[in-house]
Amino acid sequence: MASGVEPQMNGAERFLSDAAARGLDVDVVERPAARSLEEAAGILGISPGDIVKSLVVKHRDGSFLFALIPGDRQISWPKLRALVGVNKLSLPHADVALAATGYERGTITPLGSTTPWPVYADATITGRRISMGAGAHGRSAFVDADALTSALNATVADISEPA
Repeated sequence: MASGVEPQMNGAERFLSDAAARGLDVDVVERPAARSLEEAAGILGISPGDIVKSLVVKHRDGSFLFALIPGDRQISWPKLRALVGVNKLSLPHADVALAATGYERGTITPLGSTTPWPVYADATITGRRISMGAGAHGRSAFVDADALTSALNATVADISEPA
């Protein structure tokens, strides 16, 4: 995490504090709960591909990484494993993801994570404004994807495939 982010803050506070410390301009909006990606996109007035999922991925050695994937795509495990240089990666159980990031599923974001895991962003998110989790249920953040990947020192590569 960027300096100045306190782990005892709630998720929304950690998100905003980390974004500010990194100089990121984020617009956070409150929204009703959605039952699907399509419903969430409709509420936000954007396409499903403009919602970026922050997925926590576990290495065999017990460490983690974040994968930023457009909502209408999924992780390409062979591509991500090759990029990371490992032969085994997995999505952890919800309680493990919470322990690794300080965020519950549905609120996960690299911004404000209680541990600053490496970030891998799918190349298809770049060059546009995206929406992502903002550290709390019922909140979404809009941010320039290029500014986000730069601020997070993310590795940008082809790591997804159509869902």
